[in-house]
Amino acid sequence: MGDMLANVLVNVASDYYYLDKKMQNLKRKVERLSCQKVDMIARLREEERHPGKRRKSMVNYWLSEVVTKQKEFESLEAEVNQNSRISRVTLAKCADEMIEEVTGLLDQSIFSERVVLDVSETIEEKFVTVEWRGQAFKDNLETVKNYLLGSEVSSIGVYGMGGVGKTTLAQCIYNELKNESNTMGDMLANVLVNVASDYYNLEKKMQNLKRKVELLSCQEADMVARLREEERHLGKRPKSVVKYWLSEVVSKQKEFESLEAQVNQNSRISRVTLTKRADEMIEEVTGLLDQGIFSEGVLLDVSETIEEKFVTVEWRGQSFKENLETIWISLLGNEVSSIGVYGMGGVGKTTLAQCIYNELKNETSFCKNIFWFTVSQDSNIYKLQNDIGKALNLDLSGEDDEYKRAAKLGWALERKKRFVLMLDDVWTPFLLQRIGISPSLHGFKMIVISRSLEVCRNMECQNYLKVEVLSDEEAWKLFMNKLSYGKRLPPKVEKIAREVVKKCAGLPLAIITMAGSLRGVVDIHDWRDALEELKESCVGRDVMEDDVFPILLSSFNRLRDPILKHCFLYCSLYPEDQSLDRHELISNFISEGLMERRRSRQAYFDQGHKILNKLENVCLLERCEISYPVDQSVNLGVKMHDLIRDMALKITKDDYMVKTGLQLKEIPEEQEWKEDLVKVSLMWNRIEVISRVTSPKCPKLSTLLLRLNPLKSIPDSFFLQMRGLHVLNLSDTVIEYLPNSISDLEELKALLLNGCQNLVFVPPLGNLKALKELDLSHTGIKEIPQGVESLTNLKCLDTIGSHIETITTGTLQGLSLLQHLTLPQRMTIPIEEVAGLKQLEEIKGKFRSMHDFNIFMKSRPRDGQLNIYNIQIGDSVAYLYKTGLAKARTFGITFGIDSLKKGERGKDKIMLPRNIESMEFDRCGLCSCLFNDILQLNTATELKRCYVENEDGIEFIVRLSLEKEPMAEEEAQSSLMPLHYLENLTLESLPNFIGLIWWDVVPPVASLPRGLFSHLRFLMIWNCVKIKKLLPRSLIPNLHNLEKLSVYSCAKMEEIIGDDESDGGFGAESSTVITLPRLKFLELYNLPELKSIYKGTIICESIKVIFIRGIKKVKKVPLFLPPLNGQPSPPPSLIKIRLWENDKGWWESLEWDQPNAYTVLHPFVDYLSI
Repeated sequence: MGDMLANVLVNVASDYYYLDKKMQNLKRKVERLSCQKVDMIARLREEERHPGKRRKSMVNYWLSEVVTKQKEFESLEAEVNQNSRISRVTLAKCADEMIEEVTGLLDQSIFSERVVLDVSETIEEKFVTVEWRGQAFKDNLETVKNYLLGSEVSSIGVYGMGGVGKTTLAQCIYNELKNESNTMGDMLANVLVNVASDYYNLEKKMQNLKRKVELLSCQEADMVARLREEERHLGKRPKSVVKYWLSEVVSKQKEFESLEAQVNQNSRISRVTLTKRADEMIEEVTGLLDQGIFSEGVLLDVSETIEEKFVTVEWRGQSFKENLETIWISLLGNEVSSIGVYGMGGVGKTTLAQCIYNELKNETSFCKNIFWFTVSQDSNIYKLQNDIGKALNLDLSGEDDEYKRAAKLGWALERKKRFVLMLDDVWTPFLLQRIGISPSLHGFKMIVISRSLEVCRNMECQNYLKVEVLSDEEAWKLFMNKLSYGKRLPPKVEKIAREVVKKCAGLPLAIITMAGSLRGVVDIHDWRDALEELKESCVGRDVMEDDVFPILLSSFNRLRDPILKHCFLYCSLYPEDQSLDRHELISNFISEGLMERRRSRQAYFDQGHKILNKLENVCLLERCEISYPVDQSVNLGVKMHDLIRDMALKITKDDYMVKTGLQLKEIPEEQEWKEDLVKVSLMWNRIEVISRVTSPKCPKLSTLLLRLNPLKSIPDSFFLQMRGLHVLNLSDTVIEYLPNSISDLEELKALLLNGCQNLVFVPPLGNLKALKELDLSHTGIKEIPQGVESLTNLKCLDTIGSHIETITTGTLQGLSLLQHLTLPQRMTIPIEEVAGLKQLEEIKGKFRSMHDFNIFMKSRPRDGQLNIYNIQIGDSVAYLYKTGLAKARTFGITFGIDSLKKGERGKDKIMLPRNIESMEFDRCGLCSCLFNDILQLNTATELKRCYVENEDGIEFIVRLSLEKEPMAEEEAQSSLMPLHYLENLTLESLPNFIGLIWWDVVPPVASLPRGLFSHLRFLMIWNCVKIKKLLPRSLIPNLHNLEKLSVYSCAKMEEIIGDDESDGGFGAESSTVITLPRLKFLELYNLPELKSIYKGTIICESIKVIFIRGIKKVKKVPLFLPPLNGQPSPPPSLIKIRLWENDKGWWESLEWDQPNAYTVLHPFVDYLSI
């Protein structure tokens, strides 16, 4: 008992005397706990910045326990400080208990696992849906909503075929329900708060809040002082989080003042709301107090704040700068929100976009919200969503549903207000809604970088910019910049270097690669060797193989359709830098069987154009124009970039043998003709003879192209081991006799002999049952080869320009599948047989009479429409038919001798196809006015070219009348519609022609029908000896598209442009300034009575060439010279003024309205010898 009592007394004494030490220990632990709480709050603040996160419940519980223990310690410390002897033992026990509890809280604070949870409910998830909603969509939406908000139906099934919009409808319903649930939630919250309002003490809460706000103000003052002191050190700046904290403090101070004022009004109605707001502010201010510790410092080194930017090229050519400017203007404007930048691989698209990115980083209008994502070939929406989420500090790892992930991204992006999204290397288009973006989102800008225009279109880009290859001069500058030679290359090396650059064909990647490989190379032998390697194959050189070829190849590999791949590779059979006519190329696709089967030839061509368009859109082919000077027509073509072609040849090296344009004199040795060869192209060489013993063993060979060689003969043995040949092209050779072995090529589908003018013999073709195309055009053949009548699969037969005069009766009648037929001018079309060819779509040839032509037109299905035709009616040596009109892929008719003279009782009515584009009249029997004589021309709204020659009766092109009622103006406009779209008008050898337009009243009014001749580009008048005035001044405003005006040998021509008779003659007062904005060529030749080109002044800044001879009565050339620095200057486009030597004195004696005009124009004058 004594010992026990002693222990008790010792413990009591211990508690009594060691209370102070225990309190010091407890204080240290509580201070440690407070620091841990501050760290925890900072950690939570950092992690909760990511949308979709909330703290764990146990963390909240731990924080509340810490606050409780802090308050308990403050209370215990106050009681100890009262120094009450009675309570010291009790206080010591309380201290011991609290030390144990605080130690436990310190141990709990480690939280080795995460302190936050993913909670999708914390974000107001809404799907990004379509903006456009049709009436049916709205009706369905309303129906489902009514069911959901009603009480009669608890479940609804929405069904329909795939792609009809079920999910989109459901997503819109989801968004609507989100809004509905928020409203109901607010109502419920208000009820609960009202019920509990009696338990809140507003005044007490406001006192607590006031104390905390005062403490926050003190903390703010300390922070400002601290920043002033620490910012004195150079190279420091406040952290963004510190700036944000200060702004939040100011905001909370103002909010407290406002709340305090509302409480002082003592409004009972608002107490519930005020109490709730006071609670919220206490929590917010407490959070700011905790944040304001900034234990890791408040400043950053300036180096830590550097913006991430791409390292881009320093050299920028003019085209690069222009592209940069174009994109920049679109980005900063309000009209365009999305831009597609496309071009072939290695052309510099990404480099351009990176420069834009760097510029945008300096631009304040987007708040530096510039996001760059590389969408690689193996990328997918899920990965792209993750990448965008990461850039937005949005964790999507807890959500797998694509639509919900997109909703979160949309929510986060919308908070950015203004931002730019840059998507590089996009290969496959996708809906922007799948990454949370609506294209109409305010403040949103997007740049899509792709090799495909099609991708840019499908990504809903509003503007497109194609990055072209460099010009020769820019390519050279880039090469020298990357070569880093430091001085000019030696002349001999420079010459080779320019050839090297030329082989790179303006592709920046290739230029930079070659420059890098030749940097520091000075030996001319190395340069010559490099050039030789490039000539063999650009992608054969090691550096090109490693750095350039894979980039180009990826574009080819991304072609998913095998048809696209085959058609693309076929283009490599043509010579380098060759412009390929689209029509000819598609014809070859058809011959080769490269495309899907179609019922009609037109359908084949539609498919072919679609294929070429796709290859253009992915920048594997380039669009070009092919001009035909004979008729000033321009056809669309395609080109293959040199490096793209080299890439194609590398792909096909085991299957193709291509040796085009190499000036070969002999065909390749037999060992080069490998057994696995599929296609061989030897076109554009100088091969004259094939050895009699040559017999290449190529059983798989399907295509052999020998065109454009001076080939004289082919031995029988040559084709013996090519029995699988499908296409044989010997066009434009000088061969006379085809070998008999051709008769045994039973799988042959196309035999092309166009332009073989010396060809006189073709062996029997009856065995070639698979033959679909036989081209004998412009050959020396005098009769259709034996056996053609049995070629029942034949679809194309070309004999135009050949020497065939007749076709054996029944030959054409048996070719029921014929779609394309051309016959030579020397024979007439056998109407009885041709009228029965119901699948015929294209025809060129001569009908005996208008009667035969009408029979043919009546035999045509679908109102007589033809896809291509060039028809002559009656005999003629007319321009249109002679030239073939640029291979005659037109809709043209030539009316020959007496073809339009009235037949017996005038029964031969003219039946014109509605799609006619070209017409020629040659001694056909026209009367005084073209458009009044042939009323059917009023429906020819697609007419573009009109040639009238050797017509004695023609006086005018069109007659205008004022006798019609005013209401008939639209009818008059309609009747003249063909003249609105006419582009080329040629009038030659018309002895009674006196003017383009004739008015039925005198004097005529100056006002002409709107649009008359408004599309005219070429106007040529030759040998019309009666005409005195060519153009009335009132017509000039309509001629704003005129490019060429030629007037030759019109003996009585006095004025080119004259006043209208209604102006009262040629007085000076009636003359004025006129403009021909597009006129490029003016030719005035042998006009002995010409007195005036125009009495006023002609403004013509587009003029390039003026050709004048024999107009010596003209005293003045009315060309206006634009002022430059107060002095007249030559028109900006002027190249030459061509005069004959004997007109020199006349030129020097001309009068000029502007001083020094003669001196200004003199450098452009070129005198031609007689």
